[in-house]
Amino acid sequence: MKKFVQERPKLPIPPQAGRILLHSCCAPCSGGVIETLYEMGADFSIYFYNPNVYPRDEYERRKEHNANFAVKVGIPFIEADYDPDDWFARVKGLENEPERGKRCTQCFLMRLERSALYAHEHGFPVLTSCFGISRWKNMRQVNDCGHLAASRYCNVTYWDYDWRKSGGVVRMQEVADREGFYRQRYCGCAYSLREFLKREAAERNG
Repeated sequence: MKKFVQERPKLPIPPQAGRILLHSCCAPCSGGVIETLYEMGADFSIYFYNPNVYPRDEYERRKEHNANFAVKVGIPFIEADYDPDDWFARVKGLENEPERGKRCTQCFLMRLERSALYAHEHGFPVLTSCFGISRWKNMRQVNDCGHLAASRYCNVTYWDYDWRKSGGVVRMQEVADREGFYRQRYCGCAYSLREFLKREAAERNG
């Protein structure tokens, strides 16, 4: 792949890093992270496990843009099972929690637990995620879930690098614009869609 036009500062890869497993939620959030890791010469793969995304066609659209970019960059793209029934069971009773609340904690934890298991079983000593790059996410909430998920395995460490730093948010936007990524209008789950539709209706009627 051709060298990217703009030089970026190199990030401190964890000293224990060999192969890195990057959990990706979507192309817009992960695009800048993928390019950064690529430029660093990191040995990494993208892990797409997002059973929270609703409905199925929304899931497929997000996956397609993420997978296509992985192919373009030449990075392995691993799709895990799409098991929304398990996700709904995991967050049962938390349907009315606000964004960044307990439901989101369970959602992050479920996805990062599966990612940590894959890392453990397939020789990835480092797990990281692009979750926290979004300003809509609570960085500490994400990182706490990542560390908890990885702590179950002695051979996996969660890398909690702040991807917003060093112009990360600007780069995220630049890559999304350049690549024409599909930009979703809600976080992903049925409950965030419900709240988005409520706000949209209120704005129309307000």
